[in-house]
Amino acid sequence: MNRSLVALIAAAAIALPGVAAAHSKLLSSSPAANATVAKPTKLTLTFSETFLAPMSGVEIVMTGMPGMADHPPMPIKGFKTSVEGKTMTVTLPRSLPAGSYDLKWHIVGADQHKMEGSYSFKVK
Repeated sequence: MNRSLVALIAAAAIALPGVAAAHSKLLSSSPAANATVAKPTKLTLTFSETFLAPMSGVEIVMTGMPGMADHPPMPIKGFKTSVEGKTMTVTLPRSLPAGSYDLKWHIVGADQHKMEGSYSFKVK
């Protein structure tokens, strides 16, 4: 075998495990994307793979409030996150008031790859 062919085979063998590694996806959430819910005190996000909890989290921003057309975006603070298996639970200090919200999530998989996404929901 010539050296070029050996190098090509070695490179392919190294690259293939990386290609086969799956990245985690958000499978479900509560509240769900585009849902309208009654004042939640907990949010849950379930992913397709386990992930590194210390390097993962969410941001929640209130983007609109009923009766206030010019409501500036307001980050929600003071919540706690916990992880069990493939599920992240966000426990809020109090129920979310009526309005529209954007939730941005980020997780770091066991393979050290960062995945992120976002969705919106409303509270009645």
